[in-house]
Amino acid sequence: MRELAVYYNDTEAGILTEKYPGADYTFQYKEDYINSALPPISATLPKQSTAFNSEHLFPFFSNMVPEGANRRVICRSLRIDENDFFGILEAMADKDFIGAVNIRRINND
Repeated sequence: MRELAVYYNDTEAGILTEKYPGADYTFQYKEDYINSALPPISATLPKQSTAFNSEHLFPFFSNMVPEGANRRVICRSLRIDENDFFGILEAMADKDFIGAVNIRRINND
């Protein structure tokens, strides 16, 4: 199982989880975020208390993964399968993303 924190600007919005390699994904908003005035991270992921579930990585998150030559360069240099979108997101965590939503590693200290 792999997990990543999803942030809206500097506010943690929720947790993205991959239960099995390449399958069974959930996104769960944090209760504090649901109760805030901040918008949902995506129109396809409206604020709600129950988790979103999908067999495939949610399109909103897969669209955050680079395409074409950029993806090939990242995957080759980091030795990540080009089809491992969650792994690519994980490798890009804590880096700059375009827009208000970004991905960070979960610090379990």
